[in-house]
Amino acid sequence: MKRRLFGLVGIFSVVCLGYLAFTIFDSKTASVVAAKKTYSATVYVAGHGGHFAKADVTIDPNNENDPIKVNSLDMVTIGTTASHKTHDARIDAGDSTVLFWSTYALDKDGKMHVGKSDLKTGNVVKDLAMTPDTRSPAKTGPVYCASGQSKDSYMPVFMGSEGYVDVFDKKSMAHKHRVFVSDLGYKAGTYQFVHGINSNDMKKFLLTFVLKGEDGKMNGKQDLVLVDTASLDRGKMKKLATATLSGEPAKTITFRQYFSKDDKYIFQSAGDRMWVIDTATLKLVDEKMTKPNFGENHDVMPTPDGKYALLTLRSNTEGCDVDGKPTPDKEITDGTLMVYDTDARKLVGKPVTVCLGCHKGMRKGDKSAILCGLDANYKK
Repeated sequence: MKRRLFGLVGIFSVVCLGYLAFTIFDSKTASVVAAKKTYSATVYVAGHGGHFAKADVTIDPNNENDPIKVNSLDMVTIGTTASHKTHDARIDAGDSTVLFWSTYALDKDGKMHVGKSDLKTGNVVKDLAMTPDTRSPAKTGPVYCASGQSKDSYMPVFMGSEGYVDVFDKKSMAHKHRVFVSDLGYKAGTYQFVHGINSNDMKKFLLTFVLKGEDGKMNGKQDLVLVDTASLDRGKMKKLATATLSGEPAKTITFRQYFSKDDKYIFQSAGDRMWVIDTATLKLVDEKMTKPNFGENHDVMPTPDGKYALLTLRSNTEGCDVDGKPTPDKEITDGTLMVYDTDARKLVGKPVTVCLGCHKGMRKGDKSAILCGLDANYKK
C-alpha cells in the first residue's frame, strides 16, 4: 500500500513540476497562471514599393512590452514602385503557397493590375493589366485595396467610385464578373471608399462604405453590409444584413478587415481606431484607438484561435541625413505591426517595424514604405 501511495505521489510530483515549468507565478495574486501560447508565422504585408514585406515573426503575449519579434525580413516582388503599388495580400484558402494581389494605383500606361504569385519561389505566376472601367474613372487611383475569395474565385474590391467587386477564376485568372455596389443602392458620390472580405465558411461577404455628408466630405459614419458570397460569385448582389457605425469625421475610415476563424467576430481597421464587431448583430463589441499614439490602422488579422490579432499601422518616424544619421526633426513614413489581446480587450506592448529594416536610407517625406493589408501563414 505504501509503495503504491509513494508511486502515485511521485507521478503527481512529476506532473506538477512539468506544469510549473510551463507557467508563470503571479506574486500579486499568489497563484500559478498558465503561460500564454506563442505563435510563429510568415506575414506578408502589402506596400507601395511594388512588393510585399515578408516577415518571419514570433508573437509572444507573455512579453507585454515587446510581444512581436521579427526574426527575418525579406520581400516578395510583384513589380516596381511605379507600376505595382499594392494594398492587397490574399493567400488562397485552399493553397497556402499561392498569393493573390491587386494594385492600388494605375501604372504609367493607365492600367490597373491583378495577379498571383508562387510563395515557394516568390515568382509572379500571372499579371493582368486591365483598363479601368468607364464607370469608375481614375487618373492615378485609388483602385483596388481589399479582397475576398470563394473556393474557386478571387474577388478584389475596387476602392474608388463607383465601387465594385471583380470576380476572377483562381486557376486561369479569367475575369468572370464585375458587380457594382450600386446594386445595393449606393450611388457614386455618396461614399468615399469601399472594402470587403469573405467569411471563413465563405457564406458571407462583408462590404464596408465610408459615407459622405451633404458637404461631400467623410462624416465619420461607416456602413457595413453583409451579402451572400455564392450570389456574388455568380455576379449578383444579395443583401443579408446592414448596420452603421460612427466615429470621427475624416479620421475614422474603414479599411481592410478579417473574420475570426469561427466567423463570430469581425476585426475591422478604421483609421484612427480598431473595431471588433459581432457578426450576427453587426454591433460593436470593442473599440481601441490607434491614433495618435501608434498610427493609422489599415488591417486587422486574428490568430487562428482568435485569441489575438495583428494590426498593420502607418506611423511617422525620424528620417536620416545624407550620411545616414538619424534626424529626429525630419519625419518619414514607417509601417508597423501591433498585437491586440481579444480576451483582455487591449492593445499589447509596442508596435514593431516591418519596413525600416530595408528602408533605412529613407529621407524626409519618403512615402515608399507605406503599408496596408496583410495575410499570413501560421506555423503549426
